[in-house]
Amino acid sequence: MSQADPLAAKPPAPVPGFLELFFAFTKLGITSIGGGVNGMMHTEFVTNRHWFTDEQFLSGLALSQSLPGVNVANLALWLGYQCRGVAGAMVALPAVLLPPAVTIILVGDVVLRLSAISAIGTALAGLAVAATGLSLSVGYLAMRYACTDLAAVVLFLATFIGATAFHVSALAVVAVLAPIGIAIGFLKGRRP
Repeated sequence: MSQADPLAAKPPAPVPGFLELFFAFTKLGITSIGGGVNGMMHTEFVTNRHWFTDEQFLSGLALSQSLPGVNVANLALWLGYQCRGVAGAMVALPAVLLPPAVTIILVGDVVLRLSAISAIGTALAGLAVAATGLSLSVGYLAMRYACTDLAAVVLFLATFIGATAFHVSALAVVAVLAPIGIAIGFLKGRRP
């Protein structure tokens, strides 16, 4: 008995309405912690709601991370646009950004003062670790989709080693390796 491929595409769900889109992004905005929001968005929109396939989500994530600005805002705009066009983007962006902004204004100072208490500081550190794990899970999924041949693996390793071992800035890594990756993709696309 063979197991199903976890990367196999599932048929997308029907297009969500504006209210459903608003509440989905509001839920993510108020419950997401740190960099883990990408992982939470993937779980919410790909796994739970089936609005996107893994490939669609990862394409949007790659685009949102390559554009200037806040990645979460860029991704919310892209996802909202894919669901309902410009109006969907205009619903998704404030829904994902306003809840945490209001929360920071209302309770940020209290949390900062409470973080000096050892148990609360430890709990916040645990939340940071969990958020890192969510980010790594989406990174791993993206790597599985992207590293499909030797050239992609070499670019991935060059990026990883340059950023982690040699502490090369992200801008320099992208400036050097992105044109190489684009050229390789272009050449692969031209082959019959």
